[in-house]
Amino acid sequence: MSSPAFSWFLLAVSVIAEVVGTVALRYTDGFTRATPSVIVTLSYASAIWLMSVSVRHLEAGLAYAVWAGCGTALIALLGIFCFGESTAPLRLVGIALIISGVVALNLSSS
Repeated sequence: MSSPAFSWFLLAVSVIAEVVGTVALRYTDGFTRATPSVIVTLSYASAIWLMSVSVRHLEAGLAYAVWAGCGTALIALLGIFCFGESTAPLRLVGIALIISGVVALNLSSS
């Protein structure tokens, strides 16, 4: 696997780690519950480390935008589908704009 392709894979795993950490954050009860707190800490540390490795072959700005945008959109979608959060039209428009922005950044970096 070429380095840029592997870097995109690492970035995707980094996004997943960040999303896992954010979902676990919901269950920490102010970091008073050990298991979710450990999951948050390990997930966020892994996400940052994986992103730092991926930017060796990706533009840092593009990598961060993809990481932040995908993470935000995934958390918002999980909130809607798994935690019963609002599906207000404006929220759905916001998610669509995040995804559009990430796609635009990817297209402009080619």
